[in-house]
Amino acid sequence: MIRSEVHRRRAVLAGQMLVIAAAYFGSGQLGLLRQVAVQSSVVTPLWPPSGIALASMLYLGARIWPGVALGSLLTVMSLSDSLTFWGVAVATGSALAPLCSYLALRVVGFRTELNRLRDGLALVFLGAMGGMMISATSGAGVQFLSGSLPAGQFWQVWSAWWAGDAMGVLMVTPLLLVLRRVRMPRLDDRWTETMALAVVAVGVTTVATRSSLSMIYLVFPVLVWAALRFQLAGSAPCALLMSVMAIVAGTDGVGPFEDHSVLQVMLNLSVLNGCVALTALLLAAIVTEHNNIRHETEVACEELAALVEELAPRPPAGPDPSGRGAV
Repeated sequence: MIRSEVHRRRAVLAGQMLVIAAAYFGSGQLGLLRQVAVQSSVVTPLWPPSGIALASMLYLGARIWPGVALGSLLTVMSLSDSLTFWGVAVATGSALAPLCSYLALRVVGFRTELNRLRDGLALVFLGAMGGMMISATSGAGVQFLSGSLPAGQFWQVWSAWWAGDAMGVLMVTPLLLVLRRVRMPRLDDRWTETMALAVVAVGVTTVATRSSLSMIYLVFPVLVWAALRFQLAGSAPCALLMSVMAIVAGTDGVGPFEDHSVLQVMLNLSVLNGCVALTALLLAAIVTEHNNIRHETEVACEELAALVEELAPRPPAGPDPSGRGAV
């Protein structure tokens, strides 16, 4: 009985690892559809596997890390004809980055509900900006050590690599964390507002990323609407939509990205995606924390009122109006 239970748990863990590896590899192929060359090195403005890897560890723990490593290795193998020592080094660094981010978040008491401002800040500075330095250093460092990257171009490639991995965490991880709690709204005014937000988000983002008038700032009022009314369940999908559409426009060289060099496009996309992610994540966390505090205050007031009513002295029974006295 005990042995069968152990085998069942091992089989479940192996299945989870395979699913994570497949998700990492598949999202990596999607990310590579919009790859750009920075100083002869291939990078992406948004690397979804980093966000998937961190979210999977936050859900299932560090034990799922071999699945992340397998997905990273398969992705590296898809980019070259043969597996080399340098390829294994890049894959190892890409897998270690989300693991270190996960461990750092565990140290500071990160909550996957993202219902506190401190959780949003931890995900930004420890999960994304801090942890993804490892994968950027590994990727750019391997190219430098192998002789394919001149020393003068190291920091440009490092910055582009780091920005893509960090954006993957900021855009994808919150969306995956909120999927477990999201519920379809009822067929009432809330549903109508949800559909209106979706239509407006697509329309405004299309205009902002495709118009030559440089109106990219139009996305932020929509993002504020989503965060204030729906918190992370609304702001995370909107942020990912805006990021993807901006990346498509940037790599196509249209709208506000027209006639820009590759480095200029990467810089603009990094700044834009960073601002969008920070606005979506931190504003949603602030609103959620405020709502939770208000709810806890209301509950405390109700409990206090009930306690006061229970402890309040009761007035003595008066004489019977019929004149026969109290019984």
